[in-house]
Amino acid sequence: MGWLWAIIVGFVLGLLAKLILPGKQHSPLWLTTIMGMIGGIAGNAIARGLGIAETRGIDWGRHGLQLAAAIVLVFLGEMAYTSTKRGRERA
Repeated sequence: MGWLWAIIVGFVLGLLAKLILPGKQHSPLWLTTIMGMIGGIAGNAIARGLGIAETRGIDWGRHGLQLAAAIVLVFLGEMAYTSTKRGRERA
């Protein structure tokens, strides 16, 4: 059940990151989901390092860090995907 939950959270984080980023992104949904999953893991690690991984109530700090990491990773994934796609079109 842990992997299914990670995929769902990664999917949601990835979509939120795509909505927040300006302009149109061309990366596929599977890449967005993977970047969202990695962003969730990175956000958890950063929150743990800052000592805010577990708080009473809703962990807004941890969720904010997860989203911030997902935004950065979706942006980088988009750049890598677009440059790879352009490189293939030139060949």
